[in-house]
Amino acid sequence: MKDSGRILAVNSGSSSIKFALCGPDGGDVPLLEGTLERIGSGQARFAVTGGNGELLAEEPVVAAAGHETACAHVFSWLRSHAPEEPDAIGHRIVHGGPYHTASEALTPELFDSIQALSPFAPEHLPGALHAVRRASVVFPDCPQVLCFDTAFHHTLPAAATTYPLPEFVRSQGVRRYGFHGLSYAWLLGELERREGNDAVQGRIILAHLGHGASMAAVRNGRSIETSMGFSPAGGLVMSTRSGDLDPGVLFFLLEQRGMSPSGLKEMVNRRSGLAGLSGKSGDMRDLLAASPHDPCSALAVELFCYQAKKYIGALSAVLGGLDMLVFTGGIGQHAPEVRRRICEEMEFLGISLDPAANDMNLEEISHRDGAVSVRVMKTNEELMIVRETRRVLAADG
Repeated sequence: MKDSGRILAVNSGSSSIKFALCGPDGGDVPLLEGTLERIGSGQARFAVTGGNGELLAEEPVVAAAGHETACAHVFSWLRSHAPEEPDAIGHRIVHGGPYHTASEALTPELFDSIQALSPFAPEHLPGALHAVRRASVVFPDCPQVLCFDTAFHHTLPAAATTYPLPEFVRSQGVRRYGFHGLSYAWLLGELERREGNDAVQGRIILAHLGHGASMAAVRNGRSIETSMGFSPAGGLVMSTRSGDLDPGVLFFLLEQRGMSPSGLKEMVNRRSGLAGLSGKSGDMRDLLAASPHDPCSALAVELFCYQAKKYIGALSAVLGGLDMLVFTGGIGQHAPEVRRRICEEMEFLGISLDPAANDMNLEEISHRDGAVSVRVMKTNEELMIVRETRRVLAADG
């Protein structure tokens, strides 16, 4: 890697690409950051801001019908308009399967291994691999690092990872993995940076609530349980994903209603969750606004809060109590009404909110007499990718 050490972080989601270019000083202010959102919707938009917040680009992208064309647009813009070319590129890779439990420098063998895992996360891995390929074409001299969302949860005990299925199924890598690991690693790192090592040594629940939603139980800095399982479709109800389902529902739809496997996948990932419940929107802001006069939107909000409350109780039981609850993600950071409804009647766990602090989205929103510290923190997966990329390249010399 060149001495300047500019790192490009690429965060490929199921329907978006986020990116940030960071300079060589290791600071947390990117030279630029951007998004291409709503890929495949016919309403994709591309936006980039500079380090000082100035708008560098904002435009619709009619051609972003899939991740391949979306990646082409992002990297073409970076090649033509970025103030500096990157010296290395880090990618968020949602699923590392059973063998990839830490970030790794890209090799042909690693690429082939992740490509073979595509059936594990078909909504995410193909898009991320498009980004890796495009980066290799546009910036051929840049080393690349793959940062796995599942790596954070490699400390889960066997009882937390094992599905009660026959061995021939489990031997194919079918188990619980957990996701949002880069977000969770960032939050723990920030807690330790601000307050020292003791801040992460207790019993903590991290709640990443956004378009995708999950929670993790962390004891002494290690993940011991999480809500998502084999894929990012499990666990809590999400914007367009169902979360956990009784398998009998899928059998019924396959056998009695003639749905195809591809139809089920489309339904579970893109037409369920808050959007499926409300029949209108998967955006919590829309649902909160509509709830007073729309019963379906009200039910979607109620179910989201109910499931989140239920998981907090379950994860607290696994932890043997609770010292800290951290909200992050778009909903977790910006929806005080949702946080209030999740935390109400949780005093038996020591959770008590300060209503004024919660309404103002302060960093500490728990009541001074509450036994559990309740926090609101901004996550930053892109900067976590930058840090992981620097670490891997430094370790590789």
